[in-house]
Amino acid sequence: MFSIVNNEIGLIHLIASMAALVFGTAVLMMTKGTKMHIRTGYFYVASMVILLVTAFMLYNLFGKWGIFHYFAVVSTFTLLLGMMPIFMRNQIKNWAYLHFSFMYWSVIGLYGAFVSEMMTRIPEVPFFGMVGLATAGVMVVGGIVFGFNKAKWLSLMAAITKKYSH
Repeated sequence: MFSIVNNEIGLIHLIASMAALVFGTAVLMMTKGTKMHIRTGYFYVASMVILLVTAFMLYNLFGKWGIFHYFAVVSTFTLLLGMMPIFMRNQIKNWAYLHFSFMYWSVIGLYGAFVSEMMTRIPEVPFFGMVGLATAGVMVVGGIVFGFNKAKWLSLMAAITKKYSH
């Protein structure tokens, strides 16, 4: 019988994943720089930290380090690079755009992981092919959306940088 969760760490990982998807989606949709955006953003970061810590503790797929662990390393860096401009906003000229860009890709990467996870659950399909297609597909769509909105987002982030920099 097929099981979504194999142990307690897996359950914590699943709950953190769902929370991160909800908070990440919400924070992308919200008006940037508001108290609600900031609060929801910290919930996203907290759920991602739990998700990433537990990801490095799960080995039931291969019994050793696997492809999702490599993606977790990339995700860790996008999350850290997304938060760094917040804490260094007085030292970084375009901190709001850097924060937004890395956090955007953090959420898009999370979508990619979600779709990859779902695709690998389809019986009798090539595992690595499904992971590759799912991840690439989500990242391409994310890149297209980012490209179409980049000018608008640059302008918006410049205004936020000006408002919140000291």
